[in-house]
Amino acid sequence: MLQYIFVHGLAGWGSYDERYQRTPYWGMRGGDLMQYLRGKGVVCAAASVSPHGSAWDRACELYAQLAGSRVDYGAFHSKRYGHDRYGRDFSDHPLIAQWDSDKRLVLIGHSFGGATVRLFSEILVNGAKDEIEATEADDMSPFFRGGINDRIHSIVTLASPLNGTTAYDMFEDASFDPLRVKAPWWSTRLANILSKWVVPVNDGRDPCDFADYDMHLDIAAEMNRRLTTFPDVYYFSVPCRSTKETKDGIHRPSLRITDPFFVKRACQIGCYSGVTKGGTVIDSAWHENDGLVNTISAKAPFGEPQQELNRESIRPGIWNICPTYIGDHMMIHGGLTRKRDVKDYYLDLMSMIDRLQPDI
Repeated sequence: MLQYIFVHGLAGWGSYDERYQRTPYWGMRGGDLMQYLRGKGVVCAAASVSPHGSAWDRACELYAQLAGSRVDYGAFHSKRYGHDRYGRDFSDHPLIAQWDSDKRLVLIGHSFGGATVRLFSEILVNGAKDEIEATEADDMSPFFRGGINDRIHSIVTLASPLNGTTAYDMFEDASFDPLRVKAPWWSTRLANILSKWVVPVNDGRDPCDFADYDMHLDIAAEMNRRLTTFPDVYYFSVPCRSTKETKDGIHRPSLRITDPFFVKRACQIGCYSGVTKGGTVIDSAWHENDGLVNTISAKAPFGEPQQELNRESIRPGIWNICPTYIGDHMMIHGGLTRKRDVKDYYLDLMSMIDRLQPDI
């Protein structure tokens, strides 16, 4: 039996959050996608993880919601990054009932939710060495021990910065001035509003324990070196695009399919080239984007086995890159201010994954 678990991206929200009742993250103004899918017989749920937290913190929160336990961020991690070890208790209201090996998960992560579900799967199977060494056995979450195999059927990433996004690196490059990039006059004001929405509030923890840190290209590359593409898990990625290449080789947003809040950032990403502190070359291949994430980054982790999706030859242990979704960063799950009906898209995606079960 497959259970579909949806994990939101940066600054997002899930079913545990009051905001979800007013505006469901999955479906947005088009209506609650979870409710629709359940009506079609799909077993699904929307997790609520830290809107601005690191991939580590979010993975720990996802585990607690699935296992029906109190969030344990780990003795080693919480001490190193300066925050409480324990968080919310989900013992009385787990995300799903009786999570065991008979209920295999399809983890669907939008944007930074992709990094969240990948790190979650790594810890679930291989454990966390630092936590094992720093914690007494009877004081450690089962999550950090690892060895929990055969629980994940598939991982699906939607518009995910699998290799980071230049939306952060370009602001730290002294040779590039993002504010001087040509864009419609109104887009600057909207970009400033968006920035306030996605920038975390400083709560005293180490600045390296936030999502915006994890999404730098060098940090994403470091994380990728620690993450496993498991041979028995099916991997799917959906890159998105809302820009077009111009005659001078840069990418400009299509105003018809790019939310006004993303236009300025799309222009900036679409012309930025440079070199990261770690030596990663950002060239024209990085210009195509969805307003927040470079399309090339959302295809597959660099260096991992990958192929363009062929529905007749889907194999586990390899990233199956779905056709690029034409739309901005938020359209893939309903749109921010521009409504898009995505119900049929997800039904088709789930139908494809359901057919991969051995007993079907």
